[in-house]
Formats: sequence, C-alpha cells, structure tokens
Amino acid sequence: MTDLKLGILLWSQATDWPGALDAARRVDRLGYEHLWTWDHLYAIFGDPYQPIFEGWTSLAAWAMATERVRLGLLVGANTFRNPGLVAKTAATLDHLSGGRAILGIGGAWFDLEHNANGIEFGSGFGQRLDWMDESVGAMRALLEGGEVTSPEGGRYRFDHARHSPAPIQPHLPIMSGGSGERKTLRTVAKHADMWNAMGSLEKMTHKVEVLRRHCEEVGRNPAEIEFTLGVKLTIRDSADEADRVWKAAMAHNRTPLSEVADDDTFWNGTPEQIADRLRPYVELGFRTVISEQPAPYDIETFERFIGEVKPLVDRG
Repeated sequence: MTDLKLGILLWSQATDWPGALDAARRVDRLGYEHLWTWDHLYAIFGDPYQPIFEGWTSLAAWAMATERVRLGLLVGANTFRNPGLVAKTAATLDHLSGGRAILGIGGAWFDLEHNANGIEFGSGFGQRLDWMDESVGAMRALLEGGEVTSPEGGRYRFDHARHSPAPIQPHLPIMSGGSGERKTLRTVAKHADMWNAMGSLEKMTHKVEVLRRHCEEVGRNPAEIEFTLGVKLTIRDSADEADRVWKAAMAHNRTPLSEVADDDTFWNGTPEQIADRLRPYVELGFRTVISEQPAPYDIETFERFIGEVKPLVDRG
C-alpha cells in the first residue's frame, strides 16, 4: 500500500491573475500536498514574450488565499537574487502561510531572460551550479539561525549575517531541481530535503543511483531526501480526448507541437494509463509526483489526478 503525495505546479505564463488565483484555491480544496509555480521573467514554452507572473509574489498572494497546501518555486533561479534575500523571503513566506513554505532553488538555465534583463549569467552552467551550491549552504545556515561570513574566493560576500525572525517551521525544507550528475546531485546530497527530477524510467533509475553514491560520499542517508517526480498530465476518459485537450492548451500557450514533440514528461491518457506509467517510478522511490499544468488550468485533470489516479497507485 502506497501513500502517494501529490503536488500541482501552475504554469505562470499565458494566464490572468483571477485564473491563477482560482486554480490555486481549487488545488488547496482538493487536498493536494503542495502547490508550485515557476521562477521566470519570460515564458519558457512557446513565445517567450507572452504574459508571465513573477514567482515569489505569486506565492505570497496564494499564501493568503489558501489554508493547507504547501507553497514553493519549482525551482527558484539562484542567479536572480542574493541568497540572503532568498532566505529572508522564504522565512517571510513561512510566516505569511502559517508554516507552509518550501524553498525551491536551482542553478537557472534560460539565457534570454538573463541577458534581456541585465542579470549575470556566468561563464556556463558549471559556474552557475557552483554559485548555487555556495548559496544553498548559506541559506540553510541563515534559516537555521546561524551566522554566515563568506570564505575568501566565493561568489557571495556575507559579513556576520544573521536573520530574525526564524521560520515557523523548525526546519524549512529546501527543494533542489535538476539531475546534473557532478554538481546538482552533489548539492542535493549535501543540502536538499526534496529533489525534483523528470524523464524516462531508465534515466531516473540511473540518476537515483548517482544520487545514492553522492549521499554515501557525504555521509547522508538518502531516505532523508524526498524524491519528487515531475510530469505534465492531461487526464480524460480516452487517450484521444486527452490529446485533444493537451493540443488546445499548447495552442493557448503559443507553443508549436513540434517544440514539445520530444518532451517525454507530457503524459496524456486515462486514469488507468497514468497510474500504470507511475507505478515503476514509485517503486524506484519517487513517492511524490508533481504535475505541471498549463493555462487555461484543467480542473478536470486536477480532480482526476488526486481522485482517481492516486487511489489506483496507492492500491498497487
């Protein structure tokens, strides 16, 4: 018997605020474990210049409009903000929400939004991941009530930094997203409470093995890390009907089907088909599944994911 945990990520592009707010309230009422959104300045599917809302501000507004769902960015762009500011923002969100904040953080990847907005992008992905590792260590210390002073030669310049108030949660969880084997998964092993990854079962099997090796090397029990699988679901009574709904959503998001043809995280089908695809991932250790949902938000999928797919997976 499995007790699958579920989350929903609301795409923050191609929507209006009333729609995003209503969807957040619906996710909360349906009993999902957590609610996420992106951290981007430009849309990441289709036309980058279509409307998109900022992440932390959206979470703060959702905190005041929901009651039980946990809230986070999947994942925050480390390059966008000083880690001291991020730690303070996460702690503030924890108070706004009554102890429901999750600090999501990643190395960032979208060069267009950085270059257009004058945000330093670094020399490459490797350098950004080094920045993230340093950042996450500092944020964890600040959230735990520690004092941070930066070592020589690092990216950041903390000088006896201390924060108050502490988060409501005694240990505010940090979510790290990504599957880079040398650096990202090392950071996950050292600091993260939650890990988000996506891809084929074969790929995820390999990534789990790599993460377990990193955990062994740093002296961390991998059971302390919550494995979360990222998917993008459309659920209907038939696969054909699910495909039709999904294609309409891609059109709404100005996303040519050719752009997402090779994206194996879009799963369209019946509740039974979705459950069958999920079970091997659950057996691998992914006991939390987060579905990214494009606007216009598909309430039927929200309802059937938690109301039909979860019971099928839980029963095995």
